Amino acid sequence: MRRPKALVSAALGLGLAAALTAAVPAAAVPTADPSSPAPSSAVAYAGSAEDAKATRAFFDAVVKSVAEKRAKNPGAQAVTVVYSASGAPSFRSQIAASTQIWNGSVSNVQLQEGSSPDFQYYEGNDPRGSYASTDGHGRGYIFLDYQQNQQYNSTRVTAHETGHVLGLPDHYSGPCSELMSGGGPGTSCQNANPDAAERARVDQLWANGLAAALAKVS
Repeated sequence: MRRPKALVSAALGLGLAAALTAAVPAAAVPTADPSSPAPSSAVAYAGSAEDAKATRAFFDAVVKSVAEKRAKNPGAQAVTVVYSASGAPSFRSQIAASTQIWNGSVSNVQLQEGSSPDFQYYEGNDPRGSYASTDGHGRGYIFLDYQQNQQYNSTRVTAHETGHVLGLPDHYSGPCSELMSGGGPGTSCQNANPDAAERARVDQLWANGLAAALAKVS
């Protein structure tokens, strides 16, 4: 598993490594047509002991970003995580579907596309596949890899990566019914919805995590 020097890296999203960096990845610039043929075999998934720590860093960064906005607008009723999909035009339908899935699954937080995003989506070719990454200071992104999204259900990939933003770690050994099992069940898995335990966990994280963040920034 590749790890850049002087940077903490962790496998996120479907178990592939991503450097924690504030900058947009070079691979975010598309280098091939997304309709190009995928390789005959799927990319292998490999977890990392750093997964949980890196996922928590992304969640904490997004919560902090949301809390800072709410502190400036204390009258806001909804807890909203804002994203930008402008960097992933080929995946707009999958991102919209993922947003709808999550917004219909949880009640303590909602996703919404808009300006001043808490995180962004990008697309391109990357041997690491799709992943989520953050610098831990309120800036983060989800990268969607072309070939991986041909091999696996693309809405599942997108919803899975978005699950990291909402605080869920990978659980590769889980069944297809678990969204965060990622590529563990294989390419035949078509489920793009979180199960009951995953939905409850996100609601719990946002109820408690946001309260703690607000106490720090208010």
